[in-house]
Amino acid sequence: MKVDKYFLKGLRFLFHPKKNTYFALRKMLGFFPNDILLYEEALFHKSSFKEHTAQGRYRNNERLEFLGDAILSAIIADIVFKKFKTRNEGFLTNTRSKIVKRETMDQISCKLGLSKLIVSSTRLTEQKNHVLGNALEAFIGAIYLDQGYKKTYRFIEEKIINKCIDIEELAIKEVNFKSKLLEWSQKWKVEMKFSLLENYKDNEHNPVFQSQVFLNDVLAGVGTGFSKKESHQQAADMALKRIRTDKDFVNKVLDANK
Repeated sequence: MKVDKYFLKGLRFLFHPKKNTYFALRKMLGFFPNDILLYEEALFHKSSFKEHTAQGRYRNNERLEFLGDAILSAIIADIVFKKFKTRNEGFLTNTRSKIVKRETMDQISCKLGLSKLIVSSTRLTEQKNHVLGNALEAFIGAIYLDQGYKKTYRFIEEKIINKCIDIEELAIKEVNFKSKLLEWSQKWKVEMKFSLLENYKDNEHNPVFQSQVFLNDVLAGVGTGFSKKESHQQAADMALKRIRTDKDFVNKVLDANK
């Protein structure tokens, strides 16, 4: 009688000192991990640990998060490309952005149950830190290193896209970046202005608009779309990303108030 190799592997883990972790991961992943240390590292937030690795660096999930972010973006791009066969590049880019944005990743991480496994001294539900979403990206990096690209693709497609997201509904949902940028501008008493940079027609004679947004007369973002409204949204999205990641830019904008 042929014995299932996964059954034997599961039997072996019944007597493992980390059996609870192995079986929790098995339920979440759909398979037993080969290198459990990768997954443990993926779930260690930088606020939580005191351990050092053999290389002398602190053990946290930031490196795996970097890797997982790139792998996730590539796989989501492939899935979106195949799903929407007739849509243009702008639509595909927007749809991918909506899926991989931090708020969506936080929600998916909760649905998968990662919040129960993350080791952190930071409040997981605090919106600004995105510990949940970052851990999910690190988790994907761990799967890639442990199981390879094909299994990582299957995990993202089956566990994230098919179970946690209505991709078609998300694709048509409009994220109002312009409104969010206006809220930030009003909060910090910053003047926000949009201007049309260029208007032309693409190879299929569709009108294309390119707009830019200024915050206190500092160029903050440039966006392209098939309407002025869409180009404003893209420019505002770029500006918000700069606000989140570029402290020098924010200081430059706020200094203009003085």
